[in-house]
Amino acid sequence: EEGEEREPAAISDRNILDSFTESREVAELIGNLREVFGELVTREMAVERFIGIMDKYQEQPHLLDRHLEGMMNSLLEIVRDSGSPPLLVHLGFKFLYIITKVRGYKRFLPLFPHEVRDLQPVLDMLAKQNPKDTETWETRYMLLLWLSMICLIPFDLARFDGNLVSVEGQARQPTMDRILDIAKCYLVVSDKARDAAAVLVSKFIVRPDVRQSRMADFLDWVLSMLSKSSSQTMEGTVIVNGMLQALAQLFKHGKREDCLPYAATVLECLDNCKLSESNQMVLRKLGMKLVQRLGLTFVKPKVAKWRYQRGCRSLAANLQAQGAAVQNQKREVAAAEADDDEEYDIPGEIENVVEQLLVGLKDKDTIVRWSAAKGIGRITGRLPKELADDVIGSLLDCFSFNPTSCCDISFQETDNAWHGGCLALAELGRRGLLLPSRISDVVPVMLKALTYDEKRGACSVGSNVRDAACYVCWAFARAYEPTELIPFINHISSALVIAAVFDRDVNCRRAASAAFQENVGRQGTFPHGIDILTAADYFAVGNRVNCYLTISVYIAGFPEYTQPMIDHLVNMKINHWDSVIRELATKALHNITPQAPEYMANVVLPRLLPLSVGSDLHTRHGAILACAEITHALCKLAQENNRSVTYYFSEKSLEGLKQIHQELCSRQLYRGLGGELMRPAVCTLIEKLSLSKMPFRGDPIIDGWQWLINDSLRHLTLVSSAARQHIKESAVSALAALCNEFYINERGEADPALQDELVTQYVSELQNSEEMIRCGFSRALGALPRFLLKGRLQQVLEGLKRVTVISPEDVSFAESRRDALIAIAKVCQTVGVKGDGSQQEYVCRENVDQIYATLLTGVTDYTTDSRGDVGGWVREAAMTSLMEVTLLLVQNEAELIHANICKQIMCWLAQQSAEKIDKFRAHAGSVFLTLLHFDHPPVPHIPHRQELERIFPRWEKETLNWNAASEAFPRITQLLGLPAYQYHVLLGLSVSVGGLTETTLRYSAQSLFDYMKKIQSDPSALEGFCETLLKVFEDNLRNDRVSVPLLTMLDQMLANGCFDIFTEQENHPFPVKLFTLCKEEIKRSKDIRKLRSSIGVFCGLIQFQGDMREKVFFQLFLLLCHPFPIIRKTTASQVYEMLLTYGDVVAPAIVEQAMAILSDTNWEAELPVVRERRNCLCDLLKVPRPQLVAK
Repeated sequence: EEGEEREPAAISDRNILDSFTESREVAELIGNLREVFGELVTREMAVERFIGIMDKYQEQPHLLDRHLEGMMNSLLEIVRDSGSPPLLVHLGFKFLYIITKVRGYKRFLPLFPHEVRDLQPVLDMLAKQNPKDTETWETRYMLLLWLSMICLIPFDLARFDGNLVSVEGQARQPTMDRILDIAKCYLVVSDKARDAAAVLVSKFIVRPDVRQSRMADFLDWVLSMLSKSSSQTMEGTVIVNGMLQALAQLFKHGKREDCLPYAATVLECLDNCKLSESNQMVLRKLGMKLVQRLGLTFVKPKVAKWRYQRGCRSLAANLQAQGAAVQNQKREVAAAEADDDEEYDIPGEIENVVEQLLVGLKDKDTIVRWSAAKGIGRITGRLPKELADDVIGSLLDCFSFNPTSCCDISFQETDNAWHGGCLALAELGRRGLLLPSRISDVVPVMLKALTYDEKRGACSVGSNVRDAACYVCWAFARAYEPTELIPFINHISSALVIAAVFDRDVNCRRAASAAFQENVGRQGTFPHGIDILTAADYFAVGNRVNCYLTISVYIAGFPEYTQPMIDHLVNMKINHWDSVIRELATKALHNITPQAPEYMANVVLPRLLPLSVGSDLHTRHGAILACAEITHALCKLAQENNRSVTYYFSEKSLEGLKQIHQELCSRQLYRGLGGELMRPAVCTLIEKLSLSKMPFRGDPIIDGWQWLINDSLRHLTLVSSAARQHIKESAVSALAALCNEFYINERGEADPALQDELVTQYVSELQNSEEMIRCGFSRALGALPRFLLKGRLQQVLEGLKRVTVISPEDVSFAESRRDALIAIAKVCQTVGVKGDGSQQEYVCRENVDQIYATLLTGVTDYTTDSRGDVGGWVREAAMTSLMEVTLLLVQNEAELIHANICKQIMCWLAQQSAEKIDKFRAHAGSVFLTLLHFDHPPVPHIPHRQELERIFPRWEKETLNWNAASEAFPRITQLLGLPAYQYHVLLGLSVSVGGLTETTLRYSAQSLFDYMKKIQSDPSALEGFCETLLKVFEDNLRNDRVSVPLLTMLDQMLANGCFDIFTEQENHPFPVKLFTLCKEEIKRSKDIRKLRSSIGVFCGLIQFQGDMREKVFFQLFLLLCHPFPIIRKTTASQVYEMLLTYGDVVAPAIVEQAMAILSDTNWEAELPVVRERRNCLCDLLKVPRPQLVAK
């Protein structure tokens, strides 16, 4: 559901433009180039702004078309001006390149002026360029493109030569040779100019006058450069790239009769280069491009008359008239029975070309395979029918149906070959080159490709193959008449639905959905096509969980798709390498079971039972989960129809379900890494069979299941941390279901002996020395049903309470404390509330205070270890449990909640809501507002309820983002004005304001300072706040978690003038008490952060009048000779700033001397030197010199 909501938003937020709205701004930018080019800053700003505007149109470049010519003319006017400085010319060409980059050179090229008068200036400008200048490559690129356009002028170039003897008497080069030399020069450079040089070659060499006199020589030069260069070196790679681009462009734009005489030679040279062995992807792609163009040169450019032609391609016509479609369906391929009008020989080189293209389909890079596929499609379209069929036959050899091996093809080639083959099939189908007679051979390949998934190490390959197979289906939908595909329509539609709903990758699901949509529209023969499209559209299939659990159920309701979907899940998904897919597949089978219960019971379940005890781990895991889910679904269906739970099961199936645990246990498959999958899977089986009310009461298998649950909880320490939580939750869920079904008698009671054994055993495990065992059995006790807790409640609560107590041995056992607190709430919810009841059976007056005391202790857990604030897990669980127990009491007997307890709960929640860790702050805030706004009935005794409801309106309960410091702190600081909450909120704020996280610090401090400003005019409120502040400090003295950030907060508050009102009174008790506490806090401390924070506080306290001022100076001068150099240096710096800030605390006559000593002394020097300078300061300010104390 989240995916459904997120995807449309992501699409709708795209920047869809209607027109080139910045045309006027661009015109001004270009017009101002003459003014801005001189200064580097203005020049770069103009370029950045132009790039920013143009980049907006990368996805919609056609919007620029109407303005391209105007922009080009304005820029060329600058370029052509002989008075333009070189820097301005380069800037003009840079702007031209930016436009070309967005719109593409092909669209831009025809707009270049190509008059005779432009030839010589462009050649002259190119002559002035330095090919190695890295700053002006855009100029060279654009000049070469411009020259390629000028080359098309219909005049013999010899006319431009005139007298080839220059004024100095030296011979000038003919224009033709100048252009050719320029092209050769830039074909071997490494920048973008090389691409433009290839374009120049393709336009220039094909001129009639150049072709006759220079084409052969140029090709000789290119081939010799190819032969001499090695693609293994960087320089050789650059040269080979340029030569291949030039040849590819030349054979693309040149006339066939001009290029044909050289094609065989070029192909031979290309074979010798062995580009297929190169590790350069671009070279292999260019080689493939050149090979296909050589192939197209060898065969005549004629459209094959034998190709399949669908005729009417209008969607409207398809949808409107079935009668017309019937007539279309009778149309045969024009030349299917007739011979070609003209016979001609196919050159032998074509076989070599096709072979290279087929090899290219298996290349390791997608762009090479894609180029090869297009080449196969283009060349096949020019071949006679028989040869084309041979090509298709060879193409089909790319695919292998052997599930264990792929003939002599290695695994690495296999998925590449399948992908390339699919692309080629789509190209052939799209062009009508796959005749209907071949559809029967292609469809099985296509269906196999739609589910292609090869395990490769820790993951799999094949998503690109499945995506390409969807492209084949899409192409076939557009290519063929509905009658041609009708024999295969059920197979194709089922395969596409399965891919759209069950594929692991979102891009494959969307591709399949698009192909399905195309088939529904073009073919009109897919069963229930419109209904399925509505449910499984592009956005709906974006969420995998939604696909498996919701969309699949809807589509399975259509009988044509039910069995294929079930078979796919059983054959392909329950043994998938990804455990998430296996689990989703089994849940999907559960949901689909009501659509085909007989098939599930008689075919699927008997097939799964042997797999559930098989040798393959993944298959075994998926099969056990599938057996559990299908069994549960069948039993629910039987109960809904008032039938026996065993209605759908044979004796063999029931026995097979019982034997799964025994078989796994006897083969020791619960051990090792495989056991991490088997244990939760069989626990899920136990849970589902218990929920299904299977007739196994009294069967020995129950003891086996109980042993597995206990053993799994007892050995959590031995499994990996990733699997631990899942095993624990599965075992606890299985225990609850097992007890509810098989341990209760007809009177609704438990067997006393069994109850005593189970509860006593579980409670005793709570004191185990292994933390994970405590965790497991705590959660197990929380899952026990009411009849097993009856008479044993106090024993269970006492056991869980002992787990929550922090002792020196188990101080880091935060997870066990967390699970015990969760279990206490679960137990309370299970037994219920009865005020006058027994404490052995209910939550009542006798035990409610004990329960609350245990839960409130959890909120104070701030344990930290190498994992960080692990106490946060305990606090989070305690807050949740407090909420659950409180709401339970409120809904049953609210009078059991005492005012003092409620006040403690709300105050602790308020403190957590003001703390620094976003996750825990958000949880606390959510619980706080839940209790505040709960009204069925309201929670009693909440202090200051009306004020709280004003600060936190009910409508903001869901919208207030507690994770965002900018939203949370302005609200929570308002609670400082409520006496009941002031202490706890201030305690929480101290950690946030004095913390290290910038956003938390900024917003919490700002909110605190805003509150302090409000109470400046209220002396009583300020006095109360200061008393609370000192109380917080006093209570947390030497508690570094609070005291260090508290000192930082005090430093900020003093610096921001929060206590300015007290500076007018001499010896005010607040600063005196604060000084005493600070002095006590840092006594004998070696914590640098604490000491540095205290320096700021001492400096801030200097502003208060009275006897304390001398004591503050004395303390600061003590720190000036601290053993740590960093403390001495920091103290000197802050005292210097203090004297600047509070100039009135020292007589003006001695301030400058004191500041000179502070600034000129090297406070990181040896202590005797520093002490002497410090004593000078003492004498200067008349402060007693600190004396060394003998140790």
